[in-house]
Amino acid sequence: MPRSTPTAARRAPKKRGGNIVSSAHLVSPRSAELSEFEFGLIVAWNAFSRWAVRCMAAAGVGELTITDVLLLHHVNHRARNKKLADICFVLNYEDTHVVAYSLKKLVAARLVRADKVGKEVLYSPTPSGEAAVQAYRKVREQCLVESLDTELNAPIGELARLLRTMSGMYDQAARAASSL
Repeated sequence: MPRSTPTAARRAPKKRGGNIVSSAHLVSPRSAELSEFEFGLIVAWNAFSRWAVRCMAAAGVGELTITDVLLLHHVNHRARNKKLADICFVLNYEDTHVVAYSLKKLVAARLVRADKVGKEVLYSPTPSGEAAVQAYRKVREQCLVESLDTELNAPIGELARLLRTMSGMYDQAARAASSL
């Protein structure tokens, strides 16, 4: 029986051509699939971020970061005024300073308005912000949705549920790691 070497011990378990991972040293024998998921998440997040920023630019609003784009969409969501804390909570942003800075940029660009109500500041879209989101929607329909095979809708829904489940698991693991 061959002796195990440190290098061999670090190799990922093989299955159907091996695992596609970004950090082979993190692959666990208990779940190589988790490392594959994390790599897929990294690649998908970067592709989605690039897409959202370029889609917004094609819609006529350039110079926005992914955070700016996400916040503009969320502020437009359901036509309700939103507080900073609520925006951070729903979008799972931990750093309120990043979100506050982005909201200030959107206010300066006249895409979002900030209204002080008592001690709270409520954010809502301006007519320009609403128009930008509608233009984004048109570009999204043309460039992304039209190329989507509708047979993928059910698996996409299942994947969305899995991502929300995994988000909760990562949040719980982050809390556990903070207590170590």
